[in-house]
Amino acid sequence: MKVFYVNWWGVAGSLVGDLIIGDPKRFHPVCAIGKLIELTEKFLKTLINLGIKLGFSKAFLEKIGGVFLALVVCSATFSVSLVFICFLIKLCSFSFYGKIFSEIILILVASLFIALKGLIKAGKEVEDLVLISDLNSARDKLKALVGRDTEKLSEKEIRIAIIESLGENLNDGIIAPLFYFIVGGFPFLVLYKTVNTLDSMVGYKNEKYLNFGWFSAKIDDLFNFLPARLAGISIILASAMLLGLKNAKRAFKIMLRDGRKHLSPNSGIPEAAIAGALGIRIGGPNYYEGVLVEKPYIGESISEVNHLKVLLAQKIVLLSSFIFTIFSLLLREFLKQIL
Repeated sequence: MKVFYVNWWGVAGSLVGDLIIGDPKRFHPVCAIGKLIELTEKFLKTLINLGIKLGFSKAFLEKIGGVFLALVVCSATFSVSLVFICFLIKLCSFSFYGKIFSEIILILVASLFIALKGLIKAGKEVEDLVLISDLNSARDKLKALVGRDTEKLSEKEIRIAIIESLGENLNDGIIAPLFYFIVGGFPFLVLYKTVNTLDSMVGYKNEKYLNFGWFSAKIDDLFNFLPARLAGISIILASAMLLGLKNAKRAFKIMLRDGRKHLSPNSGIPEAAIAGALGIRIGGPNYYEGVLVEKPYIGESISEVNHLKVLLAQKIVLLSSFIFTIFSLLLREFLKQIL
């Protein structure tokens, strides 16, 4: 075991571990990261308010505060992850059984930073409510998956939201964490999840976080740039296996054509790929906190958005996760041999 390296069985085990265990309802490490962000934000906001009273520019102080928020939280979680992995390395040195035990601990803890089972389960719960025409409950449950206002969404719009969430969160919850786990071991896995959590909590372009969350949003865009494109490629490969070459070609075409239409430089890539694979149109105008946001449409309305499309989207996400993991580990082993 090394600080910035994890064996192939550690990566594969963490993905399988997530599918078996899922996310615990209590004592989740990402919740701890979120609490640290809240406390740090509260402290920095106090300092910002003090600076404003002293005559300093509010926008300037909020931007500086946002930088400090990201640096402090990322430094803290990265340091804790280093201490944790060093502890496991020390445990390995005691005996063969210590090595086995430390590997199991690493797999179990790392699996908590991957959200494949949780993503599939959350989408399924909403779709199950749509199937029994309990749209009010479906709209309420959908709030955990999307940021838009859900109170007036139709059956079709709810399903579009599920599919959009599956596409976007394939990257944020699975591909990107695995990518950084493979590239830099457990510390980089934790670092990525910290950056992603910062963006989800303070990266909004509203009055409250426009300046304070700008830095967190930018570094999240940077961290997700390559994984998002790998997620798109994984979707295309999964589509070829599940739906045939015609759908895979369409997924590739829509990804290239519409992937950059999204307000996010990264989220649109996997969303466009999955829309193309399914032959549906997603995106479009939606309300956020009562404000209409004119988002562009992604994809083409070749077929109807129905229950089957949601099931296929779930299968694509599952298969894409395994395709990415297998190909990434094989590529890493190949590069190790030639470098």
